[in-house]
Amino acid sequence: MISYDLLCARQHRFEGWFGSSSDYDKQLASGMIACPICDSVQITKALTAPNVGAKGNQKSEAPAAHAPAVIDSEEPASVSNMAEMPPAMVKAVEQLADMQKKMLEKSDWVGRNFADEARAIHYGETADRLIHGETSQEEAEELAEEGVSIAPLLFPHVPPEAKN
Repeated sequence: MISYDLLCARQHRFEGWFGSSSDYDKQLASGMIACPICDSVQITKALTAPNVGAKGNQKSEAPAAHAPAVIDSEEPASVSNMAEMPPAMVKAVEQLADMQKKMLEKSDWVGRNFADEARAIHYGETADRLIHGETSQEEAEELAEEGVSIAPLLFPHVPPEAKN
């Protein structure tokens, strides 16, 4: 068995187990792999670093100065070959994240009912208010075609029922 960390088009991360890498390729090509959160079938492998332990008869040595740091975590890290982000970019990203956080505080979580709630607001069937939730790519495209104002969240958001 082989395990892959997978990402859907909406950046939901999940794990998949396959008999072999060719089994993964076949299932991906036939659309059998879908995101458990949004049902997207636009799936890619997430970047992961294997954690291979040293052999029992090997001494542990300090890594060479040019060797990359190993992240001791189950969650893979996002990486870039940029030495560091320019301060202006860091500030802009922080401001965007802060704006999203403030917007979400004033918004109602509607979960998977997002498309229905957005339509009801758009057509005046319910009170106008800010909402956020989950929907499939197909539903999002249908909403846009109908003229319903929607926008993806720029930063990951943990649904209230998933929080500890």
